[in-house]
Amino acid sequence: MKTYFITGISTEVGKTIASAIVTESLEADYWKPVQAGELENSDLHKVEKLVSNTKSKFYSNSYALHTPMSPHAAAAIDGLTIEMKKIKTPATKNHLVIEGAGGLLVPLNETQTIVDLIKPSYKVIVVSRHYLGSINHTLLTVNFLKEKGFDISIIFSGEAHPSTESIIEKMANVPIIGRIDEEPYFDKNVIKEYAEVFKEKLIGL
Repeated sequence: MKTYFITGISTEVGKTIASAIVTESLEADYWKPVQAGELENSDLHKVEKLVSNTKSKFYSNSYALHTPMSPHAAAAIDGLTIEMKKIKTPATKNHLVIEGAGGLLVPLNETQTIVDLIKPSYKVIVVSRHYLGSINHTLLTVNFLKEKGFDISIIFSGEAHPSTESIIEKMANVPIIGRIDEEPYFDKNVIKEYAEVFKEKLIGL
């Protein structure tokens, strides 16, 4: 069984939708270790509502913080310090999809960041969305992960931008799983359609 870690080049790039698609495609379990803000409609809730298979299990956050900001700061507002020893990966015999928070260097505390949650055996999927600066952010993210020896692939998200995607594909030189278009809405049926399209590439990682 494999563990897939979903990270992004920034915030609001489509990690949660990508996580739902990968979870549905592999009938995997899902876990978001740290949630900051939107506790009534968290990413866990969103993914659970979008996944239609009956095999997937959904695990609670290790930290559910009230303020929508960097985890280290949100934790401080809640009177907490995030401790890595309290972030325990769920014990499962199924594939596991782990969704990060923001990008790789988002602080969890004063010394550790999101990348410290990623173990060497994990398959890391980078979600890249086009905006001015996204090529730089994508290549920085991919090269940082390469330097650490991780197995990396990319999902493009949002409105297609061929020149951006082609140069990223050429310069990053990692597998491209596919792209998630700027859909009018995402529901279980849309997620399921993408899950089928991505399945072969995901299994091959």
